[in-house]
Amino acid sequence: MRNAFVQSLLRVAAEDPRVLLVTGDLGFGVLDEFRSKHPDQFYNVGVAEQNLAGVAAGLALSGHVVFTYSIGNFPTLRCLEQVRNDICYHGANVKIVSVGGGLAYGGLGFSHFATEDLAILRALPGLTVVAPGDPIEVEQLLPQIVKHQGPVYLRLGRAGEKPVHDRAVTVRLGSPTRARAGSDVLFLSTGGMLPVALQAADLLDRDGLSAEVWSVHTVKPLDDEAICELGARFPIVIACEEHTSLGGFGGALAEVLLEAGVTPVFRRFALPPSFPVGVGSQEYLRTLNGIDAVALHSLAVSLVGSCQSPAPLLRDR
Repeated sequence: MRNAFVQSLLRVAAEDPRVLLVTGDLGFGVLDEFRSKHPDQFYNVGVAEQNLAGVAAGLALSGHVVFTYSIGNFPTLRCLEQVRNDICYHGANVKIVSVGGGLAYGGLGFSHFATEDLAILRALPGLTVVAPGDPIEVEQLLPQIVKHQGPVYLRLGRAGEKPVHDRAVTVRLGSPTRARAGSDVLFLSTGGMLPVALQAADLLDRDGLSAEVWSVHTVKPLDDEAICELGARFPIVIACEEHTSLGGFGGALAEVLLEAGVTPVFRRFALPPSFPVGVGSQEYLRTLNGIDAVALHSLAVSLVGSCQSPAPLLRDR
């Protein structure tokens, strides 16, 4: 996803001189091509994330479309006050890019786990929150993010993610994108969990169960109408996210469904409400913390089984 972001940003920056990229002393090698081709549209403010957010807000309020770029929690939680006060309060046209959402930088330990960001940032007024599921979504969403007026949080994977969607797919900011048709279980996924949801759907095929998978790349604002229509079609809905279960994507879906009176069997497939354990690759940490395809398959099978079981008879009092 990171490479797709850089290549897409190169294209939009060539067409729109308002587009600026501001980094916090990160992205060496990855951002070299952008810096070489657009030297007047690139700034490195150093390892000073509060300054990163403040400078970006000032540039945006001067008429620019500003992308800030850093790893995991650094452009968000480290400078949360500046994101809130300087960027969101003023509706500044800043696009905050966090590379390595979830456990993508697992080899660097807990300081680099971005596992609370969706919950915290979706609470900020006026901030659009976007978590693409594959490089194709990144490529199509980026020009739309540039055109969107106001602050955006763009949560990316690290690198090496393979395309999931067919290139003919149309991805629209604000609307979920279907990745697989099905009939028995609905997986609503955000961010890098999309391949995991698809792998779990393949495992369910072997059990004679059919899972439909959607990528809900725009976490805020949610497409309430689409979410409720989907929720009403399926007896079982599972929200999939590489994030704490507290207040994140699953919580946002539950709010929408319950307030609309749409009540399928609903579960959040997410990290436990505690600090993730372990250090290592993203795949290893997903398995260790119970959010891999095997665990999702097991959850879906158990929910289907409970729904198909006859209701217990009430005993006479």
